[in-house]
Amino acid sequence: MLIMLGNLFQLGKKSADSIWKDEEGLGTLELVLIAAVLIILAIFFKDWIMEFLGELMGKVEGQADEVFTTK
Repeated sequence: MLIMLGNLFQLGKKSADSIWKDEEGLGTLELVLIAAVLIILAIFFKDWIMEFLGELMGKVEGQADEVFTTK
């Protein structure tokens, strides 16, 4: 019984090692993790981002009005 459990443990360990060393889907996983971090940061700083973009667009509109008004 103990030998069977040892063999089963070794088989599970080999399977886990082969999955960990298999790099086939690693690039996709990295991209998904980066996207998830960016989404979390965007949600966390949503108010600050919206305020910053609002101020930026206000400045752009002001500059555009100065450039395109006819005198």
